[in-house]
Amino acid sequence: MNTKRTLKILLFTLLALSFIPLAPKPVIAQSDAPVVVSMNFNGPLTPVWRTYLQRGVDQAVNLDADLIVIEVNTPGGSVEIMNNLIQQILASPVPVAVYVAPRGAMAASAGTLIVLAGDYAAMSPGSVIGAASPVGAQGEDIDATMEAKTKEILKASARALAERRGADAVALAESSIQDAKAASANEALAVNMVDFIAKDVNDLLAQIDGQTYDMDGNKVVIHTANAQVVVVKATFIENLLGALVNPNIVFVLLSLGVQAILIELSQPGGWVAGFFGAILLALAGYGLGILPVNWFGLVLIGISFILFILDIKAPTHGALTVAGVVTFIIGALVLFNSAEMPVFGRVSVPLVIGMGVFTGATFFTLVMIAVRAMKTPVITGQSALVGRSGLAVTEINPTGIVQVAGERWSAKLVEGEHAIKANDLVEVVRTEGLKVVVKRV
Repeated sequence: MNTKRTLKILLFTLLALSFIPLAPKPVIAQSDAPVVVSMNFNGPLTPVWRTYLQRGVDQAVNLDADLIVIEVNTPGGSVEIMNNLIQQILASPVPVAVYVAPRGAMAASAGTLIVLAGDYAAMSPGSVIGAASPVGAQGEDIDATMEAKTKEILKASARALAERRGADAVALAESSIQDAKAASANEALAVNMVDFIAKDVNDLLAQIDGQTYDMDGNKVVIHTANAQVVVVKATFIENLLGALVNPNIVFVLLSLGVQAILIELSQPGGWVAGFFGAILLALAGYGLGILPVNWFGLVLIGISFILFILDIKAPTHGALTVAGVVTFIIGALVLFNSAEMPVFGRVSVPLVIGMGVFTGATFFTLVMIAVRAMKTPVITGQSALVGRSGLAVTEINPTGIVQVAGERWSAKLVEGEHAIKANDLVEVVRTEGLKVVVKRV
């Protein structure tokens, strides 16, 4: 495919994609029923949440919604992202209910303060909240001075958000930061840290119906009975970026991306492997920039691939490949599975081992190909024509012209062979000087 045609196809594809709505606006039936906008935040906090939340708030304003319900199930994440989300919730002109759901969900770490930021806080039965002690960017304990400063800032934020809920709620919120205390839904409700325990969104709306909301000093009654629930879903891009903070996906992308790049380097001349390798590494880099990781593990993974490529360039019959597999597995475990790493930042150990074996097998195959190529004798000139098939350009009786390997050669029949007609297939038996001896295929 030539370059111009490739560019035309690329431009056509981009033009076609421009007509695909990434975030279609919801359509609701015309009625006097109140409108509630529902959103779902699941997994570690990511920058995508900010865009998603703002889109939900904007749609709630456009639909003149009575309430925004944010369903949350998160192990926590960056303090910076948490602060941005809290600011967006507090600035929303539409009241916000933050609901820890479904059953068994959690609002851990930074998720605790996000729940407190809502005008209404609710939890599903069996859910938990708390354990908001700060840790470092790599999941490690931070030094005493920084820990004290961070905890005091977070406790001040918790007091500001929970003070309207009473002293007991403030005490529990501070304890979740100071002592990593967690609470069940019933325990949180008992101290007024949350307002409701609801089995689902409909149950929550039934309990919120008739509640008053302070809007700029004015008391506004919220009506959510028989409300039309408009679900604002994440777009494809938002879902994709959200998936990239899954450590298992990041690990696979990183592994395959580096493999593709090294295969491109070991077999130069193409571009497909290198192109896809670069794309995979870019996607993995996004996740690595958000997930708490130990960068020493990344160094070990890099060393493992250096060992793989060395075994291809200077084959050791698999010794360096075995060393590379071991280094690769250790590096992956250090990168994502440190003892102090939160659970959401860990990768599956069977996946690490399986990917290590797969990677080793891939490069071992390349090593064997390299070894075989080294042992294969180099054949050049006319001797390389023996055994090759070709086409009779003219009649051969007993001599004529044949085309073999893209070139024309003078030919003669092998002993005992009958005349060969033009355009018949022939096979080179041997060479005699500048002539080839052929027979009919």
